[in-house]
Amino acid sequence: MNRRVFLASAAAVSTLGACAPIIQAAGRPDTGFAGPRLDGDSFVSFDGARLGMTVWSAPEEPTAVVVALHGMNDYANAFHVAAPVWAGQGIATYAFDQRGYGRSPNRGVWAGQDLIKRDVMTFVGLVRARHPGATLTLMGESMGGADAIITMADPSAPAVDRIVLLAPAVWGWSNQPIPYKTALWITAHVAGPKVMQPPEALVRNIWPTDNHDELVAMGRDNLMIWGARNDTLYGMVDLMEQAWASTGRLKAPVLYCYGKHDPIIPARPSFQAAGRLKKTDRSAYYANGYHLLTRDKQGAKVIADVAAFIRDPRGPLPSGVPTIPGAPTLPNRQMASGL
Repeated sequence: MNRRVFLASAAAVSTLGACAPIIQAAGRPDTGFAGPRLDGDSFVSFDGARLGMTVWSAPEEPTAVVVALHGMNDYANAFHVAAPVWAGQGIATYAFDQRGYGRSPNRGVWAGQDLIKRDVMTFVGLVRARHPGATLTLMGESMGGADAIITMADPSAPAVDRIVLLAPAVWGWSNQPIPYKTALWITAHVAGPKVMQPPEALVRNIWPTDNHDELVAMGRDNLMIWGARNDTLYGMVDLMEQAWASTGRLKAPVLYCYGKHDPIIPARPSFQAAGRLKKTDRSAYYANGYHLLTRDKQGAKVIADVAAFIRDPRGPLPSGVPTIPGAPTLPNRQMASGL
């Protein structure tokens, strides 16, 4: 390599290093920090960060609790349809706005996998301490599903009793088209932080749910985020890759739900991820399902299936829908004991 090429290469590497994707860092608690806690409508995490929280309480002490993780650009309100139904059945739901979203700080800035996992582990521990006698289910929708997977695949994660994955985000580098991942790597490392807006024509043709009223409400909600920074998208694909590869490492009973009409997370990586589940896990493939499964027009089926799984992870699902293609999981139309 001659000197000119060497200097040009060094300059390029230096430039890329200076424009590395930005991620949030954990904060430093104030003097006298009382420790992580659930405080009104806030979840105070391990580093003192105050994150937005919404709780749907059961009328009496719940027999089961759900820790719910929302999807990208959404916030805890993602569960506003399902959680009241579960509350009426004695299942309380705790959801928090993950860092960078909703009412939490640094909106739009990617938190990074280590910080995501520490927040989820802390939140699970606090909810468990508040309801020590209840069954605890960790549930995630889309990005939240990926967060649940990488957290529970970590050997240091606290134990949970059930895991529910609602169209988890598993479209990582291994399944991204080469032009997509090449363009994303370049923009995340060279262009500097920049909010990317999807083409209007693309937005008009992608429906995350067939529930028009829900789409209108989301569009009017100021806590929603529209568009995403290029470095956030880069971090998201990293997260999806890790989640895609880790579904086989989940120890608690799993229910993996996916809709045939999902326009956000493609079928191929979803089927591959579901294919790594344990034979004793459950999967549900909804012929009329989209991406926001509990908010779709047929969302009542998913909501009922999740409640049934929480009560008995080996029992049949009320919907009787088929399992996800390629998933080595228990059938949904008969009791596992009758296999």
